[in-house]
Amino acid sequence: MPNLVAIVGRPNVGKSTFFNRLTESRKAIVDEVAGVTRDRHYGKADWNGKEFTLIDTGGYISGSEDEFEGEIRKQVEIAIREADVLLFVVDVTDGITALDEEVVRILRRSKKKVLVVANKVDNNERIAMAAEFYKFGMGEPFPISSVSGQGTGELLDALAECLEKIDDVEEEIHIPKLAIVGRPNVGKSSFVNALLDEERNMVTPIAGTTRDALHTPYKRFGHEFILIDTAGLRKKAKVNEDIEFYSVMRTIKALEECDVCLLLLDATQTFDSQDKSIFHLAEKNRKGVVVLVNKWDLVEKETQTMKEYEEKLREKLAPFRDVPIIFMSALTKQRILKSLDAAKEVYENKTRRIPTRKLMDVLIPIIQVTPPPNIKGKFVTIKFISQLPTKNPNFAFWCNMPQYINEPYKRFIENQMRQHFNFHGVPIELIFKKKD
Repeated sequence: MPNLVAIVGRPNVGKSTFFNRLTESRKAIVDEVAGVTRDRHYGKADWNGKEFTLIDTGGYISGSEDEFEGEIRKQVEIAIREADVLLFVVDVTDGITALDEEVVRILRRSKKKVLVVANKVDNNERIAMAAEFYKFGMGEPFPISSVSGQGTGELLDALAECLEKIDDVEEEIHIPKLAIVGRPNVGKSSFVNALLDEERNMVTPIAGTTRDALHTPYKRFGHEFILIDTAGLRKKAKVNEDIEFYSVMRTIKALEECDVCLLLLDATQTFDSQDKSIFHLAEKNRKGVVVLVNKWDLVEKETQTMKEYEEKLREKLAPFRDVPIIFMSALTKQRILKSLDAAKEVYENKTRRIPTRKLMDVLIPIIQVTPPPNIKGKFVTIKFISQLPTKNPNFAFWCNMPQYINEPYKRFIENQMRQHFNFHGVPIELIFKKKD
């Protein structure tokens, strides 16, 4: 990704609010509690023809023994390594703190271009207070208010001068988005880290570590995806904190915007109602689905263990059984690339267009041999079939009396379509319309 800009600083100086201001979004979780932003968070922005990717980071903590704070520190250091330009956010109301000076020492070692952002300048009296940050020796500080947007124009002008201009803008090619979803602590972030061969996302044994939905570009082994690692979905009764609520909402939003869902299950636990709810939520949103049974290396196996597990799982997934099921381990990296092969196939199935003539040639003879059952002496005749111009596989069947097509017959037609056309892992919708 060209032009990476990282927002860094100690906790609670307004980095996430600043991120939301620049990306014109609400992607980062904003809360008054220090340490809310735990993982790096990516977002797109542009200014004066310069497009750049922003990385929002957790607040830098020095010398803490807290497990989360240690992970936050690692994430900030990774972001500093990745970025081309660093926006060092400080709080004008607090002045220079010992932790600010610790961050300055790290930034100097990075040898990267640094712009000092003096945040919370919400009135004219505070503008002069920003002069204190000249002591860092990093050039002119930019007084801004991330809440109102005051001063951000001058900052972005200076930032744009530091960035490379992308002159040859190619037509945007859609890169498939894979949302990694599942209950908390089933290994979603470990799976992403295994794919990337680095600790891109925080991993701790504490359920709920990942709160934001994280977008990570992936281009390896002939695959190119955007990986969306999401917070674990919890039952509503367990969502007590405001932060937890926003995490769940963002997980659902990530699921809605993705192309294919990778549903991670824990092989050591039973498939419960929460897993089923996530699966049917993906189906309801017409997303491609790949089921990944993680931690398979921890299961004691006999000759038929995998086959029996898969049969029981498909029964629980009914009526949508036609999905890939991959038995894997994020820890040992067993079959993790096979999961991406399955995701690629599902995406291709989801975006496939079937010519009308082919639909007619295959399905009309089947319908003639097995027509819809007559109801109250009414005979339904299907004359024409075509795929609708929608993002998801939707098919229109024109007939004389669509109101007499019952659900069992719809399932019969869907099964025939899955048998003759490859819709493995993809929900399809059949629409019966009256022929004029």
